[in-house]
Amino acid sequence: MQQRRNSYEDGVYGTTCPIPPGKNFTYILQAKDQIGTFYYFPSLAFHKAAGGFGGIRILSRPRIPVPFPDPAGDFTVLIGDWFKTDHKKLQAKLDRGHKLPFPDGILINGHGPNGAFFTVEQGKTYRFRISNVGLQNSLNFRIQGHKMKLVEVEGTHTVQTMYESLDVHVGQSYSVLVTMDQSAQDFYIVASTRFTDKILTTTATLHYSNSNKAVAGPIPSGPTDQINWSLNQARSIRTNLTASGPRPNPQGSYHYGLINITRTIKLVSSADQVKGKQRYAVNSVSFIPADTPLKLADYFKIGGVFRVGSISDKPTGQNMYLDTSVMGADFRAFVEIVFENHESIVQSWHIDGYAFWVVGMDGGLWTPDSRKEYNLRDAVSRSTTQVYPRSWTAIYMALDNVGMWNVRTEFWARQYLGQQFYLRVYSPVNSPRDEYPIPKNALLCGRAQGKSTRPL
Repeated sequence: MQQRRNSYEDGVYGTTCPIPPGKNFTYILQAKDQIGTFYYFPSLAFHKAAGGFGGIRILSRPRIPVPFPDPAGDFTVLIGDWFKTDHKKLQAKLDRGHKLPFPDGILINGHGPNGAFFTVEQGKTYRFRISNVGLQNSLNFRIQGHKMKLVEVEGTHTVQTMYESLDVHVGQSYSVLVTMDQSAQDFYIVASTRFTDKILTTTATLHYSNSNKAVAGPIPSGPTDQINWSLNQARSIRTNLTASGPRPNPQGSYHYGLINITRTIKLVSSADQVKGKQRYAVNSVSFIPADTPLKLADYFKIGGVFRVGSISDKPTGQNMYLDTSVMGADFRAFVEIVFENHESIVQSWHIDGYAFWVVGMDGGLWTPDSRKEYNLRDAVSRSTTQVYPRSWTAIYMALDNVGMWNVRTEFWARQYLGQQFYLRVYSPVNSPRDEYPIPKNALLCGRAQGKSTRPL
């Protein structure tokens, strides 16, 4: 969720104090100018490895047309890799400078093989909202004997293309429509790892309500290590220009491809050892948290917590080092961001507070000539994008949301060990038109402790 004008409510350590043990905190979220499929999760420490995630559905307002008939049902499907090891032990392993082991399995809605159950009626069409809530593995999702019509990706109505299976990278969400057009029986729902030497697979059950026949036959196989297959599928996902988004005007009425770029930011991820321990970085800087949330330090003008410009907007070639990395950016700028991946893994990147247009992706190194390949008409707008091995992905983003926003890898061990930074989108005008005041119930910690928020 974009938390428009309100990064105080973003729920990451750079913006929000942790909720103390035994206490509670109420987030006040405004789903303004958004629709679509998202999910929530605990962001502090390594809590995400313990679960605590769930789906978020933002529905279109009743009078705004949706580009497909109302489905007979709406299912949230949370898929992800899973470790049996306690999250504190996994965190301790990372703190000692080691990498995570291979996951123990895959879960669908918290269940192992054949644990989750989805009951449907023959002949009807259902919406499945699929989110990869895992820690590190891209997953392929498919339903035995059924095709999936893609209709929405992270808040954007898409061109309605049929797929037999979908690659869902870490942190991504997709909505598909599935028509129950088979004979009455039960079918496998399958999620399996992509781009891994050992393939982990799990299943759920699609149960026709008039079925008395259990799932049968082999579990349908999916793609395994084919990069080009995944790349071609990613390029086929495009915005439905004529469909309405959260407002009645068509999604294609914003012509992003005609706007002049004001700045190019190039982000190169890396892995290395710092002081004998495994760390990960962006443009050579491996992020370390400050003693006070950055947004609160900014609001209360507490010096010495962070420095704007502590991460370069281009790779520097320096050896990896530790810092509380914050990049400055101007409100209402229109930027091009290039993610470059020099490693042999598939990366997944997320930017809080924004949706961006994924205008291009390809193998090799990005150059200015790569812009000739950009889709400047109907690229999909989303908040999480993959970057394939030894490849690049380019996005366009309108900086229309003031605040302190986390830019991170969705590989959770990597973000924990430094592969993240904060983008400070700044407006010199201190106006609620640009940014809401600090919440009345904001938790205060670190050097902000004892300060006052604002009158009730």
